Amino acid sequence: MKLLVRWLLLAAALLLVAYLYPGVSVASFGTAMVAALVLGLLNTVVRPLLVLLTLPVTLLTLGLFLFVINAVMFWFAASVLDGFNVNGFVAALIGSLIYSACGMVIDSAMESMFGA
Repeated sequence: MKLLVRWLLLAAALLLVAYLYPGVSVASFGTAMVAALVLGLLNTVVRPLLVLLTLPVTLLTLGLFLFVINAVMFWFAASVLDGFNVNGFVAALIGSLIYSACGMVIDSAMESMFGA
């Protein structure tokens, strides 16, 4: 139940990103649900490998390179899905920042609602 609610809220957050920032577009709520699923899978499987491989650069930039990794994951998800478009790297960076902020708010709300 908790996972399903989080997935629906993250899909709604993706629609919010598309509404707030014109560089990101999502065709429908169904597309947003698929995109949220793909983003979750990419962040679970591919992101840890990228973080490990780019650890020297991440340490050198004091962690700021993690924003680039998040943007790349966001941009890649948009490139493999129809109906989810990102207009360039800057749009991916801004979109991933807004999406991450929404994700933090969702996680905090879910923790207070459902407990740890």
